[in-house]
Formats: sequence, C-alpha cells, structure tokens
Amino acid sequence: MRKKNLTKRTLAILMAAITAGSLAGCGGGGNNAKSTTAVNEDGTIDTSSHEVINMLVLGNKPTNGRCEAMLEELNKVLTEKVNAELKLTYVEWADWQTQYNVQLLSGDDSLDIITTATDWLYGWENTQKGAFLPLSEDMLKTYAPKTWEQVDADGDWEICKYNDEISFIPEDHYTQYTNHGIFYRGDWAKEAGLTDGTINKFDEMTTYFKYVKENKDGVIPWDVAGKNNTVGLLNAYLASNTDTRVLVGCNAGNYEFWFTSAADPYTVMSPFMEDDTIYAAADLMKEWNEIGVWREDVLNFDGDSREEMFAGTSGADQHHSQTYYSQVKPNMDIKQPGSDAKMYAWGQENNNISKPLKTHGAAAISANSKHPERALMVYDLLRNDEECYRYINYGIEGTDYIVAEDGRLDYPEGWDKSTDNLDANFWCGRNDDLELENSFNWTGTQDMIDGLNEIAYDYEYENLIVDKNAIEAQQAAIANVLSEYLPQLAYGKYDDPHAAIDEMREKVIAAGYEDVKASLQKDMDAFKADK
Repeated sequence: MRKKNLTKRTLAILMAAITAGSLAGCGGGGNNAKSTTAVNEDGTIDTSSHEVINMLVLGNKPTNGRCEAMLEELNKVLTEKVNAELKLTYVEWADWQTQYNVQLLSGDDSLDIITTATDWLYGWENTQKGAFLPLSEDMLKTYAPKTWEQVDADGDWEICKYNDEISFIPEDHYTQYTNHGIFYRGDWAKEAGLTDGTINKFDEMTTYFKYVKENKDGVIPWDVAGKNNTVGLLNAYLASNTDTRVLVGCNAGNYEFWFTSAADPYTVMSPFMEDDTIYAAADLMKEWNEIGVWREDVLNFDGDSREEMFAGTSGADQHHSQTYYSQVKPNMDIKQPGSDAKMYAWGQENNNISKPLKTHGAAAISANSKHPERALMVYDLLRNDEECYRYINYGIEGTDYIVAEDGRLDYPEGWDKSTDNLDANFWCGRNDDLELENSFNWTGTQDMIDGLNEIAYDYEYENLIVDKNAIEAQQAAIANVLSEYLPQLAYGKYDDPHAAIDEMREKVIAAGYEDVKASLQKDMDAFKADK
C-alpha cells in the first residue's frame, strides 16, 4: 500500500490535535495505559477486571425501554464470556453531520467502539485525524479471532488500511444493496399504459407522473421533501443516461459532485461541469415542475412521502433497494392492497449500478479507548456469537421477536414497529451467517438481489484516500455555489435552466474547481499506481 505524507500514527494524532483543538489526548488511553486485558504466560487472556465498553452509534435514542431491557440481558452474557458490559451512546439524526465528528474528536476517553463508514460517515477523514486506533494483525487475531478469520478469508483487510495499518473493521459479510431509485405504484403505471406496469427507462417516469397528476384526485405524483432532498433526481438522471460513477466520500459539502466514468475510470471529472447531459436533466425537471409532479413550495416542504405513499396520497417515494424490499413493498401490499409497488433503480437501463461497498458499515476502535483489547473481544462476540448477535440485532426472544416455524424472523402478536422497535442501530458488524430472514420482507427479495448482482459492477475506490485538508476551503466554496443553484435546478424553478447552469459553472470555477480537480487527480494517480 502506498504511503501518505502522514506516515506515523503519532503524527496523525498531532495533526488531529492541531485541527480539532481538543484531540490532544488522542491515543493516550488505550495505547499508553497498562492494558486491563493482557495475555497471560499460558496464552489465556486476563479478563479479571470488569470493563464497560461504550459503542458510538448513529440513530435516535429509543425511548420505549426495549433497548435498555435488551442490554440488561446481553450484558449478562458478555459478563459471563468476557467480563464486560456494553453501553450505547447515540448520535441522533437531527444533527448527525456535525455532532458525530464533535463527539468523536472531543477526546472522550469513555468511547471504545466507533460506528463508521467510508462513503458517508467520514471513515478516512477521521483516520487521517488520528481518531481511530490502528489495529495490528496480532491484536486482531488475539482479541477478535473470528472476525479476523472472516475478513481475511474474504480478502478485505487491504481496503481498510491507511499507512499500511488497519484502521477499521469492514462490515463485509452482510449483503445490503443501497443503490437508489424511485418507488411507484405498478397498478397506476399499468393504467398509464406502461408495459406490465413497469418503468424501464428514466423518461418513462414522465408518463407515470402525468397520469397520476391528471387521474388521481388528492394525490401528488411525488410529494418530495425538497427541503431535505436538495438535489432531487439530477444525479439519478446522470446515472441513468451516462457512464459516470460517483466518487463516494469526495462530496463538495453534501453534494455528490466528483465522478469518474466507466470509459475512463482513473480520470476525475464532474458531469455538472463537463457534460451536456446536465442540461437535459434540468430541462426534464423544469417539465416536471410545470406538470405539477411535486408541490409548488417543494423547496420548503419537509414531509414524509413514504408515509404518504402508504396512505395513498403520494404516487412515489425515493430511497434505496434495501428500503424497497424490507419496508416499501411489504407495507404497500398491506396498506394499499393491489398497488403492486415497484422500484425503478437509477442506472438499471444502462447497468450503471454499483455493488454494495464493503465499508458502507464499519467498526473502529477509538484512539482514546482505555480498553481497546476488551472492546475488540466484545465486538467479536456481537458479530459472531449467535446469542449476542440476536440480542443486539433483534432483542429479547418472545418479547421483541420470535423465530417462526420456518426459521424466519417474526414478531409477537400485537407488536408494532412504530412503538416497539428495538433501535439498537448495530450497523457496524452485521453478519449474513447469523441473520434471520425477515418474514416481513418481500418474498421476491433474493431474486431482486440476484438480479442486481448480475448487472452491478464492483466499486473499486473503497481505499482511495484523498487529501481533504488540501482542498477543504475550495470544496466549501464550491458547496456554497452548488447550494445556490442545484436545489432550484433539481425542481425546475429556473425559467432558463441552461443559463443558470452556465452561471453556476462560472462561479464553481472561480471557487477553485480546477485546484480541487487537480488535487483529487493526484490522489487518484497514486491510487492507480499502487494497484
């Protein structure tokens, strides 16, 4: 693996302290303190001291008492097996994009296990800042042997390395398709004249939306929350009409802006700047706005189109494949019988769909952890021990879930997801070998996954590490420009979208486009040379 400028962990920690102002103690706890989980001379592990292991998770803290009840039972097992107990610290969705890093870089030595990801949860950035403890092969083999064997067998430790050291553990043994698309009603699509009630091309959504608008009273074709979904379907149009591929984790602010292409996979570009397809996308969004696909004040609306779709007042919703087969399809079958809910995936018409990233979920050990060895032991059990796995993922059997006669996951009579859900948010170590097939999931789930596997390409940039410090100011300036134009373009609010795009491009160039592009290309060239 190639070396970056920050070649030693101590230097990374020092830089993080300078950057964050409060990370000066990073690495002091787990690294410099005497281990409470040492290996005895006979090879056994000393777990004589009882330790509390704190895991940082993403999600709203549950208030129904179910998670606390689960932890009480889980901790009995953890105490018996490794003399430790688990505590969960939540970063809630309302302000997660700022509070996650604030929490992580605060120098809090109570944190042990960190939920992370490379595509959306700042995995590489926090690695570079020294927030994660580098994990040696010996350490992993000793304290997380089952995890080590599993990841090693899949050959995935390399994608988790920075400076030739393992930075985190990938959730690489769990299948979750997170490619996005639009959910729609197949019954209405069939009424609209689409073959078999199926949308197979991006432009066919126009036919569907027009029909819903003109024929379904009280229904908004897509009651999208534009206040939160600020780019609408611009990126979706690009995926379905070009061979461009998003460089995940290289966003300008919250905008997916930097890409490569299937034809030229090692050249960094932006189709917002260098491809005429964006003009066609903006034209279509203007047409949809004029049709009335969304409400007039879409950019101020923050409603829930999924719940509206369930209620029959929105003709569409947008998210990823896992949401479709685990939530939308089964709920629509119950709440709107005969609706035949379907999904059109971005890029399906040109096979421009990426396979799931193996680091879309990952676990790191905090550089400040006082008990990194015991933390690994707890993680190893949560990921690989069936009893622990069921507690953290499903709860208490008989109360939070049941195992049906066919071996599938089911729920007790009277159980209501809206009030009774566990919400432990263990998104950093799920394991297909221990997963219970959910009886609520759509029966066609595996066929859908198999179909995606046949056409999807392997995403090859999981361990592309970019020097974000070098481009931070320019990326922020570019993001400011994009926030001025993209929401308006996404929902067709410009009278002359072509002129708006040209104006946006001029401002993006002035904000430092070429400098950022050159820096990213330098990192890509190094990545290519190391392959």
